Amino acid sequence: MATTENAAGRIAVRLPDGSVRQYPKGITAAQIAADLGDGAVEAIVARVDGRLVDLFYRLENDANLELLPATSAEGLEVLRHSTAHVMAQAVKRLIPEARLAIGPPIENGFYYDFDLPRALSAEELASIEEEMRRIIAADYPFSREEMDRDEAIRFFRERGENYKVEILKGLDDPRPSLYRQGEFVDLCRGPHIPSTGRIKAFKLRHVAGAYWRGDSSRPMLQRIYGTAFAHQAELDLFLERLAEAERRDHRRLGRELDLFSFRDEAPGFIFWHPKGYQLYRTLVDFSRELQEPRGYQEVSTPWIYRVSLWQTSGHWDHYKDNMFLADAGGEAVGVKPMNCPGHCLLYSQSVRSYRDLPLKFSEYGPLARYEPSGTLHGALRVRGMHQDDAHIFLREDQIEEQIAEVLELVDEVYRAFGMEYTVKLSTRPDDYMGDLATWERAEEALERALQAAGRPYTVNAGDGAFYGPKLDFDVTDALGRKWQCATVQLDFQMPERFGLTYVDRDGQHRRPVMIHRAIMGTLERFIGILVEHFAGAFPVWLAPVQVRVLPIGEDHKAYAERVRWELARARIRAEVDGRNEKIGYKIREAQVQQIPYMLVIGGKEAAAGTVAVRHRRRGDLGSVPLERFIEDIRREIDDRTLD
Repeated sequence: MATTENAAGRIAVRLPDGSVRQYPKGITAAQIAADLGDGAVEAIVARVDGRLVDLFYRLENDANLELLPATSAEGLEVLRHSTAHVMAQAVKRLIPEARLAIGPPIENGFYYDFDLPRALSAEELASIEEEMRRIIAADYPFSREEMDRDEAIRFFRERGENYKVEILKGLDDPRPSLYRQGEFVDLCRGPHIPSTGRIKAFKLRHVAGAYWRGDSSRPMLQRIYGTAFAHQAELDLFLERLAEAERRDHRRLGRELDLFSFRDEAPGFIFWHPKGYQLYRTLVDFSRELQEPRGYQEVSTPWIYRVSLWQTSGHWDHYKDNMFLADAGGEAVGVKPMNCPGHCLLYSQSVRSYRDLPLKFSEYGPLARYEPSGTLHGALRVRGMHQDDAHIFLREDQIEEQIAEVLELVDEVYRAFGMEYTVKLSTRPDDYMGDLATWERAEEALERALQAAGRPYTVNAGDGAFYGPKLDFDVTDALGRKWQCATVQLDFQMPERFGLTYVDRDGQHRRPVMIHRAIMGTLERFIGILVEHFAGAFPVWLAPVQVRVLPIGEDHKAYAERVRWELARARIRAEVDGRNEKIGYKIREAQVQQIPYMLVIGGKEAAAGTVAVRHRRRGDLGSVPLERFIEDIRREIDDRTLD
């Protein structure tokens, strides 16, 4: 803020409500919080002229001041960071041989990496929590000091903290900061909460392995994950959601519902079982149904290319480490990780007119991307994948209308799953391809398209693709978790690299623009998300088995098979449970398998041509003529109801 005329030794502090108060020079943010009282005393960190600082930070000049409680986003992050320090202090007390690596706050919690003489057990996590409670009860103040870098290196080397020494050697700061609480000292930029006693609710979650600095050639460390919240009620709610997420884990449900499996013989690839592949096919059919009226033409392109193609497209310089490469008779080839270069080759097959544009190619073929084994996670992080992928070749004056159409498509897809989303505009990354002016033109065009469509968005600076800016769509599932799924990328670069042109109205050859877009994204990942979103209880239109027919006895199997046949003729996915089991057992099993509808068949139903209908949630719905049931469920499927 602008300097004002102050009495000697006093400064002007502007508060969030816009008021300005005079304070003695050198006053701390904590003292101002105490002076303001009320909610301000709940602050755990301050923001001075836009920079986060400790509450014991002294204001020497006029400033803008905000006081942030633990319930704010910034306050919660600082609280979690400080809790990570308390955890490290507890570990050092219990295991003095422990060596400290790093301990940052992360989304939903924090972690700290340790080099330990033995593997930690679940019981030791409980002991660490108990020691943390003692540290919190002691209410040690956090204090900050600066130290010459060489002195800091000697300080940590004497304590055997070699990882801290390595970090310090890589720092440019000649006077790094250290934080203390009690006997514990750590290298840290801060800020931190005023004292350990301000931690009210925390929980250690689990231990995992992590290579130092993510390098598999470096030591394997033990990473302890935890979380902290401002209040116990928030922590309890978070832990409840975690427990629910574990119950919904797609790997467990995929096995229990017989959808898919994973084998060591093919790490990162999915074995689709019949029911899981039916789910996959239903999503692809849904995508086709929405795309064909919008003029998309489905194609299939090769899945192995010479390396020269990836050099032309620009992927070789930016993506080769993520590709599966092979030697084919002395020639280097690569399995395709994306379809866009092949679609560019298809475009170049013919002379294109401005009347041909937009030209829309879609493809659902196999892709492969190398992911390190430690990052693989069921269907959510795979090496072998398929996408509802498409590329739109268009004139520059068509950008806004085509982006608007893609946004409508996104709406229709996610409405069918009952999922809301937010949009991020991701801009030029550091390793961008092409010239700056073209990038600026592309970013401006994408922003205009968003504004013309009336879509709210946030800017995600520096996270665009190397060839163009993009829109990323964060989808919220039933547990409130966000998943980045759909992506729309505007590309001026690849048409240039492939020499693509169209003949304009004046007979001149001009360069088309290219939109890369995937709505569900990687289908394997999206199915994993859907399994957890619906907890395996898919809506009837999506369910791999929509109806299970349950004959009560042997005499009723013939009619049960006839019912299944009539359902199949109406394009309803049905199966018969003809096992010699009691009907109650069959019903319970169908409900465990999350079958939307069960049709119980006995002598009365066989004689009358009816079915006794049960719904997995609504229970017994009574007997109706088979034709009536078919009409009702067909309507439910066609309307894509979410019940």
